[in-house]
Amino acid sequence: MDEVLASTERLVVRRFVARDAAAFAAYRSDPEVARYQSWDVPVSEVDATRLVAKFAAAEEGTPGWFQYAVELRDGGILVGDVGVCLHANRMQAELGFTLARPYQGGGYATEAVRCVLNRVFGAGIRRVSAECDARNTASARLLERLGFRREGCRSQHTWIKGEWTDDLLFGLLADDWHRSPARTPPGCT
Repeated sequence: MDEVLASTERLVVRRFVARDAAAFAAYRSDPEVARYQSWDVPVSEVDATRLVAKFAAAEEGTPGWFQYAVELRDGGILVGDVGVCLHANRMQAELGFTLARPYQGGGYATEAVRCVLNRVFGAGIRRVSAECDARNTASARLLERLGFRREGCRSQHTWIKGEWTDDLLFGLLADDWHRSPARTPPGCT
């Protein structure tokens, strides 16, 4: 049985399992999905299998990255992942998210990230930060919709995929999250 960590009416947020490797390789191999991300495409099944095994073995709540698998409640299809990198001080974290292209624009990423933020802030984290390529307006809007504040822009900061890119910096404090209506969607448990 999969370890369900959070859910909504449409999604299950859970620990990765070995059978996720093929779907993970597929959506992470889409050039449009990877456009603003650090990895190159295609993502081989061998690499995906290795990464998924690493994700499955990670311990939630320990310093470093923990990847949450995001699947549709109906049909059990893996549609993306949300990553949280817990700082060594265990009081702050960084957030990242990836969603398969057919599921972008339908609110799934917002639901999944919201559930993960509820979990992270519920565990006592004080601050979550995120950054994105300045051209990735969809990700920036998602972060702002969930209450993140834009804290800055690092001009031509990252060399990625053969070009310099600007990075937008975002932050969200636990106090702001706990007061925010964005944290309590219908059906998020």
